[in-house]
Amino acid sequence: MTTVLDMLTSGECVTSPEDFLAAVVDVLHHLVLPAFTLGITLAATVSRLARSAMLEVISQDYIRTARAKGLSERLVIYKHALRNMTIPLLTIIGVFMAVAMTGTVLTETVFTRPGLGKMLVDAIGARDYPLAQGAITVFTMMIMGVNLLVDILYAACDPRLVYS
Repeated sequence: MTTVLDMLTSGECVTSPEDFLAAVVDVLHHLVLPAFTLGITLAATVSRLARSAMLEVISQDYIRTARAKGLSERLVIYKHALRNMTIPLLTIIGVFMAVAMTGTVLTETVFTRPGLGKMLVDAIGARDYPLAQGAITVFTMMIMGVNLLVDILYAACDPRLVYS
């Protein structure tokens, strides 16, 4: 039986278990604390912003009109309010994805996890500037990809937007 303290261990896991399932469990076991560290602050902020965006949308006139037409509350929330609430939320989630990706530099360094962020820090420490430039380029491309995905999702969520 593992204790909570055993579950929260981090660091480089250099074990080589016999079967694949044990290897996956071992990797996930060592990712609990770094994933929690990256996700908890962003999740709290996103949930708070989602709540305030939903409260703002629910107070709009078209929501009152939909309720006055006799639509069920579930239909009003899912069809009218939720679709309009996702637009500002997508913006924040896109920005936070960039924050989470760049936050991996610190998280991987603190928890000694192998990854692109730790490789970047090691490359800077070793004065390997081509490797550091490559890592920064990969981070930049990932952030640009997330921004492109957010723009595509805008068109899916808001029928008023049409990209030609």
